[in-house]
Amino acid sequence: MSFDKGLQDLGNGCFVWLQPDGGWGWSNCGLVVGDGASLMVDTLMDLALTREMLDGIAHVTTAAPLTAVVNTHSDCDHCFGNELVAADGVEIIASQAAAELMTQHAVDELTAMSGLGGRVGEYTEAMFAPFRIDDITVTPPTRTFSDRLSLHVGGRAVELIEVGPAHTAGDVLIHVPDADVLYAGDILFIDCTPIIWAGPPRRWVQACDLILDMPVTTIVPGHGPVTDKTGVAGVRDYLAFVLTEATKRFDDGLTVSEAIDSIDLGEYSAMPGSGRIAQNVVAVYRALDPTALPLTPIEVFTRIAEIDAGGGVR
Repeated sequence: MSFDKGLQDLGNGCFVWLQPDGGWGWSNCGLVVGDGASLMVDTLMDLALTREMLDGIAHVTTAAPLTAVVNTHSDCDHCFGNELVAADGVEIIASQAAAELMTQHAVDELTAMSGLGGRVGEYTEAMFAPFRIDDITVTPPTRTFSDRLSLHVGGRAVELIEVGPAHTAGDVLIHVPDADVLYAGDILFIDCTPIIWAGPPRRWVQACDLILDMPVTTIVPGHGPVTDKTGVAGVRDYLAFVLTEATKRFDDGLTVSEAIDSIDLGEYSAMPGSGRIAQNVVAVYRALDPTALPLTPIEVFTRIAEIDAGGGVR
């Protein structure tokens, strides 16, 4: 399947709305269609992108109106369009852990980051330049759950499986058993570098192992092209690499900055967003010593900006 913008049919009443190139803010959404009803997986970074998507899927949802929207997690590029789908008869669903982070404060934090000076300010300003976030009214879920939740959408079973904390505090997988399709949210970054905001990193590895054991053949990532279990294994391998290398340096007594500087990314150095290794090392150190505060968020983004500007750690 090509990685082209817009709606693509996965078969068996499952669809994906793709947004190349899968970088910061350019996330994917899903649509599961049953008999006279449909479920959307995630909304997009801003209102214009979400309106474009809703217009692009209207020929499907006219016959099968939205009755549910599931936010896979709390990141802005997966929920900032919620206000456009909120309506009578439409449930917005997320894990309880994700819902607790879906507040207007998230908009304020992003706005503040865009106003920072120096290299980190330039980096975040470029990151958010394609999007408009100042008109967002964060619209939280109307229904929350923990662990697992079974839904029926137009007579079809859809299973929600909480696997966070991993990428974020409340990551959720959406499994459509009768189609062998899985919507993975940001548990999967395909052809770009994963970033561990929450962790612990080992739990994310376990989430990948869970997917590898599931009876699914078509897998929609939060970012990047549609994949299969080969893509899942690739994400797992990257996370295992980070865990091994960062833990080794922690055990050797290196500071987090020394660890970031000394890791040779090898085959991962050419992957878009390779600078995210800075946050990923921080996440490993934090998991190994929960009392440590290895780097502030601004310091992390400064390191990410420096690495990305230089083309890699080495």
